[in-house]
Amino acid sequence: MSERFFSPCPRGLEGLLADELTALGASAVEAGQGGVAWQGDWPLAQRANLESRLATRVLWQVAEGRYRGEEDIYRLAYGVTWAKWFTADETLRVYVTSQKSPLKSLEFVTLRVKDAVCDHFRTVTGKRPSIDTREPDVRVHAFLTRDGVSLYLDTSGEPLYKRGFKRARVEAPLKENLAAGLLRWAGWPQIATDGGAFVDPMAGAGTLAIEAACMVYDVAPGLRRERWGFSRWRGHDADAWTEIRRDAEQRARAGVAEPGPEILAYDGDAEVVERARANVGHAGLGGRLSIETKPLRAWLPGEAPAHGLLALNPPYGERLGDKADMRGLYGRLGRTLLRCFGGWQGLVLTSDDALRHAVGLVPQATLAVSNGPLRCTALRYAIPERPEDGPAVPQPSKADRAEAAPFLNRLRKNLRARRRWAEREGISCYRLYDADVPEFNVAIDRYDRWLHVQEYEAPSRIDPELAARRLDLVVAVLPEVLGVAVDHVVLKRRRRSRGRVQYRPLAATGHRFVVEEGGHRFWVNLHDYLDTGLFLDHRLTRAMIEQRARGKRFLNLFAYTGSATVYAAAGGAKSTTTVDLSNTYLEWAEANLELNGLTPERHRLVRADVRRWLEHARDPYDLVFLDPPTTSTSKAMDERFEVGRDHLELVAAVMERLAPGGELLLSANARRFVLAEEVERRWQVEDLTAASLPPDFRREPPIHRLWSVRPRGG
Repeated sequence: MSERFFSPCPRGLEGLLADELTALGASAVEAGQGGVAWQGDWPLAQRANLESRLATRVLWQVAEGRYRGEEDIYRLAYGVTWAKWFTADETLRVYVTSQKSPLKSLEFVTLRVKDAVCDHFRTVTGKRPSIDTREPDVRVHAFLTRDGVSLYLDTSGEPLYKRGFKRARVEAPLKENLAAGLLRWAGWPQIATDGGAFVDPMAGAGTLAIEAACMVYDVAPGLRRERWGFSRWRGHDADAWTEIRRDAEQRARAGVAEPGPEILAYDGDAEVVERARANVGHAGLGGRLSIETKPLRAWLPGEAPAHGLLALNPPYGERLGDKADMRGLYGRLGRTLLRCFGGWQGLVLTSDDALRHAVGLVPQATLAVSNGPLRCTALRYAIPERPEDGPAVPQPSKADRAEAAPFLNRLRKNLRARRRWAEREGISCYRLYDADVPEFNVAIDRYDRWLHVQEYEAPSRIDPELAARRLDLVVAVLPEVLGVAVDHVVLKRRRRSRGRVQYRPLAATGHRFVVEEGGHRFWVNLHDYLDTGLFLDHRLTRAMIEQRARGKRFLNLFAYTGSATVYAAAGGAKSTTTVDLSNTYLEWAEANLELNGLTPERHRLVRADVRRWLEHARDPYDLVFLDPPTTSTSKAMDERFEVGRDHLELVAAVMERLAPGGELLLSANARRFVLAEEVERRWQVEDLTAASLPPDFRREPPIHRLWSVRPRGG
């Protein structure tokens, strides 16, 4: 008799699971969001539990119906003959999931389904089953759509990715069914059939290598499990189940006895390797795969087998310092692939999509998946062969170059013009490209021998994966075209944000270096913050400040890293006062002053909220630079600042501190900023925007606006 089942699986594996269930003999197979619906008899359901490598559970549908409210769901659940399959002596747990259900509380729906099952037993037997949320004997699942509900009994019990052999766990755990699905998506075990090997250079718990071996040797994933959801059900045919298991055990023994491919796993941590070896032993695969201690950096050309699949799940790096390390790790990974695994297939799983570009290779295909609660991206590479004396850096393929041709042509054109201009002006830091081709939506800045690449947030109408692929292409071609080292390309993503997000740390490398501009020296950090410490679009603004500063008392508000202060001091300012709320940036400003031989006696640094500081300031100033953020919030601030709303009040407070004949240089970076009419009525205003935009930042709308504001008649 054919029954209806649903097997959930990790997001992204639905099509692969549908193929697997079809191969097992399922009918009416239909892949949907988060799983696969199918039909089959009870022996097939038991085989699916034992042999499916990709399913998370096998749920048996016992009822379905329509609903308007929770009571409709209660009545449907109460009418199911639960006592036919289990007794009130078994413990129970109810799970409820939904897609687009209008009901406000799934917790209340869960309670009503639980009440319905218990009330059914009380009516039939006079006894209610107990609830156990940790290790229940019976699991009931309810799935809600907009107006429909399906009820299921869980035939699996524990999730099927709990194979029963992994007893030693390590960091960055990978669900076994996701690992198996990704291996199948990457072409394994067909690669093994064609004589290819398998290598995981960052094995962790050994999950990928164990799943690869089980697939090759036909070891059913559930053979080591002892408990199943259906084991204690009424009517369970233990003899039939024993026969199904016996058949799988015979196939596994025969498979392991046959010669197989090289399956090699490595990790740099000897303790982790020992735990992974224990997992291999518990899986019954001793002698069929090798796990050794070897860090990624120790790989040398010629050590790997001739061809095969390299697969790895690198650590996720959730802390700031870890994230910085991850960029270096992914860069090393890309170079190792090219040096040691030319001609191989590659599979990399990452939970941080930005890290994929650090590999430097353009993936052949990508797959969005879920590893438990984590959204991840799987990357599949065809690793190019490298000539004996060729560079161990990514070399874009002809197809990649053709796809990136519009971007490459514009970049080369910009490079020819900007390089001559920069050499003539003595500039080492400048913008090379700014989304000139809309499809390649990035800004590229050169900082001496480094490149700072910022991806602008794509419109919602653009497929995120298409945008990611274009960014892959950009990162892949830059080292060759611009003659920089692969690990000197720093990638960031700019997102629409509120508050001081651009000032919050992205990493904690502490990596900084010195650049020169206008005869002055500045510390920059391309890695740790969204911005670098030197706003290149204000290059001419800083020169204006230097020209105006001689003999002046200079005030720098929202000073950031104090680059304008350095210019003013070098221009002969009588004194400077630099105000910012951030200790980090004031320390950076102090380092910039010291770097230029400027002593602190005449250059005061003040940590304060600018608006509150202006309320209490009494000293007059001859030249003021005011460059406020678009928005700002902080625990140290009394209230939120928004430049469009608050700039008139801010300008008025500055003008109160302006000495006779003094000048305020007001900058605004918000593209929609409109200067308040009251400013032009009360003071003498001159628009300096055109004169303040360097050639590498001349575009519409302008990246910043700049005004000179003076007292009328001054």
